[in-house]
Amino acid sequence: MNAKRARAVPVLMYHHVSTSPGMITVTPDNFAAQMDYLASAGYRTIGAAQLAAFLGGEDVPAKSIVITFDDGYLDNWVHAHPVLERHHFTALCFLVSSWPGEGAVRPNAADASSKLPHLLDHHAGERAIENGKADDVILRWSEIEAMREAGTFEFHSHTHSHVRWDRVSVSTDEKRKALQHDLSAARAVLRTRLGEASDHLCWPQGYYDDDYREVALNAGFRHFYTCHTGTNVAANPLDRNASDDAERTIKRLEVRDRPASWLASRLWVHTRPAISRAYLAIKR
Repeated sequence: MNAKRARAVPVLMYHHVSTSPGMITVTPDNFAAQMDYLASAGYRTIGAAQLAAFLGGEDVPAKSIVITFDDGYLDNWVHAHPVLERHHFTALCFLVSSWPGEGAVRPNAADASSKLPHLLDHHAGERAIENGKADDVILRWSEIEAMREAGTFEFHSHTHSHVRWDRVSVSTDEKRKALQHDLSAARAVLRTRLGEASDHLCWPQGYYDDDYREVALNAGFRHFYTCHTGTNVAANPLDRNASDDAERTIKRLEVRDRPASWLASRLWVHTRPAISRAYLAIKR
């Protein structure tokens, strides 16, 4: 294959970039160093449409990468957005569409003269959402619009409620109906607030089963982001599964709160499909 074409596209998974330590959190310093590394090493970010094209068999340049954030936390605006903007990078954010609220844009780290919002750790944020105080931890629609306008983030669906319907439903029929309503509500909100709703869906907690998949396909989703570790390779353009209507499951690499050298080593592995498969087989 031409060296200028990507053999694989790694998809990075982040949640929090925050000064409040906790699970699934990367510090602002480590995140900045990781993004500095990507830029200096010649990586380029691609969005959902380009990733979909690649998975369907089209070429993308070597060192193409996708950056994703789950849930839509306030710290994505405060700390991630300024770094992405500095490097002209674009990330995908998967929004839980019932969580963002109204209000003015809050300060972020690009404004050294302003006091930054207090950021909750992950568990405190979960409690805030449960207690009806999502605004303490989640992006506002005004911030989402600012991020879209700057080109640092695209926004896609992470359902409307983030509920695991397989855990709270008493029957398969109830689970399927609840999920159908959830996905329909999510698409309606994104269309109303953003003018569009894509066919890219991130499964809450990475969970899905055959019912989830069938309901989501019927709702119009085609690209499904998981928590499965690995890289992503293009379909054979001659394969019938490379059609525009094909379902595509997207593997991701969970980024740890580690120095840039850690990320560099993971990308060396997962930009090489054969080495990535062998590495994961050994780990298993």
